Amino acid sequence: MRARRKTWLWLAAAIVIAGAAVAAPRLYRTALVGSGFAAEMLCSGVFVSHRNEQDILAEDLKGPGYELLLFFGATVDREGKRVTASVYGVAAQTAIFREGLGCTLIDGKTEQELRTEAADLFPPPPVPESEALWPEGERVDLDAAAEGVDRSALNAALDAAFAEPDPAHPRRTRALVVVHRGRIVAERYAPGFDAGMPLIGWSATKAALNALVGLRVKDGKLAVTDKALLPEWREDSDPRRDISLDDLLRMSSGLAFDETYDDPLADVTQMLFVEGDMARFAAAKSMMAPPGTEWRYSSGTSVIVARILRETFATERDYLRYPRERLFDPLGMRSSVFAPDAAGTFVGSSFLYASARDFARLGLLFLQDGVWQGQRLLPEDWIVYSRGPARTLADGSYGAQIWLRLPRSPGLGVPPMPEDAYYFLGHDEQIVAIVPSRDLLIVRLGLTRRGGDWDHARDLAPIVQAFPAWDR
Repeated sequence: MRARRKTWLWLAAAIVIAGAAVAAPRLYRTALVGSGFAAEMLCSGVFVSHRNEQDILAEDLKGPGYELLLFFGATVDREGKRVTASVYGVAAQTAIFREGLGCTLIDGKTEQELRTEAADLFPPPPVPESEALWPEGERVDLDAAAEGVDRSALNAALDAAFAEPDPAHPRRTRALVVVHRGRIVAERYAPGFDAGMPLIGWSATKAALNALVGLRVKDGKLAVTDKALLPEWREDSDPRRDISLDDLLRMSSGLAFDETYDDPLADVTQMLFVEGDMARFAAAKSMMAPPGTEWRYSSGTSVIVARILRETFATERDYLRYPRERLFDPLGMRSSVFAPDAAGTFVGSSFLYASARDFARLGLLFLQDGVWQGQRLLPEDWIVYSRGPARTLADGSYGAQIWLRLPRSPGLGVPPMPEDAYYFLGHDEQIVAIVPSRDLLIVRLGLTRRGGDWDHARDLAPIVQAFPAWDR
């Protein structure tokens, strides 16, 4: 009897040990996501946005869905421009700030290697033309009369955008800019935020990636029909060789990718906060469907596109300079910082930081059909191409890295926005809404977590409706 009991105890112990062995890697990967997220967000908040460390800890790293971050600690090294986070010393990750490139999690390269790659990469920024009206400069005349604009309705809508009617479901609007006929006609900022502060765009970043691809198409270095796009896809027997650049831009590659943000082990969270080579991680995913047959929203495909862009440059330094030289500087987007991963590929899905005014400049480039100050930057018909709906999505709500419709809103039915409107959308309710029929665009940046009291259609429609239809 005693021998039998001993056998059962050993068996029970073996089961517990086996279960722990299976669970341990999952727990560790989860912890890495937490430390990676904390290090990346705190580093970017302090060194890119120049925000107060305690404000970031209290607002950005707390709240519904972020309860586990209470167990993580972080150290900010202001002199060394780095942030390290861990859970009681376990699963530590470090993000470093590099001038012009923002914050990058160290993985696969040493800190010294990463810093050497960024050394002397960018010349000193040009002196801003402060006396010129936006978008040429930074001067804004909010008192300028705009014919047909209902100022009373506009002001009421701006008040509502910053109101907090339910403290249990905060909106946290941080910046709002309204551009009509090429000029800023209204803007507001929450306390602690201002017109020059770069803020994260999350998936609104994908619109900047779209523009960079368009520029490279104009350079003659890419075509949307290109296939066999990466070296590891070029074997004759590899089904990924048939994925076209157009398939990737329209989220129709057929590649598997789990975009579940609530799951720390999902592909998107592992890619952004654990993997040092994000494009390699995403490009290695298996095929779930033939290319061009099924729509699947995937930040992984955007990072793959950023790597395809990189393949067209002779050197990494040329690639890293390209967004600033060909997009940000011509548009006057001086606050903009596009962060790469540790492998040197821009995080084309998520990590563009820019002020609300600079996101508005990017939106204005689209509104003006790719023309800026009389000069064509994007190819002829690139915006028409980008707004063409993905054939693989029945409701026609997605184009090439941009949204063509807003999601249906509870109680609103079809969103009450003009039919021709389209959008750059990002996590935590970032939006650049472009409305050609009213020669209008709106930028809203904030931190509205899931269940928060912000609805793009409900809260932006009153702003749109304050402006008259534009008679071209």
